[in-house]
Amino acid sequence: MEQPLTKNIITGNTLSLKDYEQAGGYAALRKVLKDNSPQQVQQIVKDSGLKGRGGAGFSTGIKWSFVPMDENARHPKYLICNADEMEPGTFKDRLLLEGNPHQLLEGMILAAYAIKADISYVFLRWAYRKAAEIMEKSISDAYAAGYVGKNVLGSGWNLEMYLHTGVGRYICGEETALLNALEGKRATPRAKPPFPQVSGLYGKPTIVNNVETLSCLPHIINNGADWFRSLSVSEDSGTKLYGVSGKVKRPGVWELPLGTTMREIIEEYAGGMTNGYSLKGVLPGGASTDFLTEQHLDIKMDYTSVAAAGSRLGTGTIVVMDDKTCPVGFVHNLQHFFAQESCGWCTPCREGLPWVERILSGLEKGNGSPEDMELLQMHTQYLGPGNTYCALAPGAMEPLQSALKYFREDFVRHIEEYKCPYEG
Repeated sequence: MEQPLTKNIITGNTLSLKDYEQAGGYAALRKVLKDNSPQQVQQIVKDSGLKGRGGAGFSTGIKWSFVPMDENARHPKYLICNADEMEPGTFKDRLLLEGNPHQLLEGMILAAYAIKADISYVFLRWAYRKAAEIMEKSISDAYAAGYVGKNVLGSGWNLEMYLHTGVGRYICGEETALLNALEGKRATPRAKPPFPQVSGLYGKPTIVNNVETLSCLPHIINNGADWFRSLSVSEDSGTKLYGVSGKVKRPGVWELPLGTTMREIIEEYAGGMTNGYSLKGVLPGGASTDFLTEQHLDIKMDYTSVAAAGSRLGTGTIVVMDDKTCPVGFVHNLQHFFAQESCGWCTPCREGLPWVERILSGLEKGNGSPEDMELLQMHTQYLGPGNTYCALAPGAMEPLQSALKYFREDFVRHIEEYKCPYEG
């Protein structure tokens, strides 16, 4: 089983520039600068079937193709790496940032070349202080080696690269809110169109890609689109970093073929449930995905299969809820986070999420009523897709609406027993 993204990562160590080069690093960059036009790189990535690994699952090559490439295209163009990993239960990008930073940097340079970008940024979560130190040094080393800066490897192409540490807002995971933050503005989403590929950072053409997505690029260029497609065990392409957290024996993150079943990830790699605990539900792709249950364990963890089961692959990081954890308390904790992280730009999200959080808090304290069930159900619709300015509130509703579907009895018991039945 090939593991291109993690094969050179040793836990606790960071691969240096020298070690990365000895492992074949920056060969892909040299190859494209010598043999491929930017449009050819775009086509290779399209043919590979690489989809965005940050949660959206959109074709990377097609996303790039929306960037104007003619001689009249506005410059500077920007390539931005979204390393603001703030989705609860998600910790996959940290492994790549700290373990093999030059793999990411090479991927960023390749992506920048593919769209003829002039400037690139790593937008990093504030709490990743170790990653910030590592990325700062790695960017400096890349400059010294001629991989970024003026006249990259003698090609005549210039690319500047910077590290930007965000102040810590979940909304910055939305690419247009991230762009506003980079410009020093309030981190609120922008109206679309225009889309960032045409009018992004400072009104110029911009591409925003995730850490894991960009880290795939050197391997695709070195080995080809067909090779990347062959790594998967489903209709989707490549490998995927899958994580598991919760009451399992070995929580962690593993690189596996895209389409590996949820059962295999939880039982074989995470070691199964901790002794004395049983699985009650899982969020398959981070905190903003719908619950699935034990009946879904044999589904393939790919974009199509998870969607068919009623959820989303998202970031591919599984949050396990055990049978001794209160589903109402679990969801309340998530809604508290989402309400706190709302940018407040639109009324449904600004007012609706705190309302949901208060209802769930009341249920947990034994102050719930039958009408609360109707109110919660109402919010899952009014805060759903198409009713808010961005996807934050609809994402927050996914664990709630699925909890009401699969664990409704637990909500009712809170009302009938005037307390949380999982306490005491």
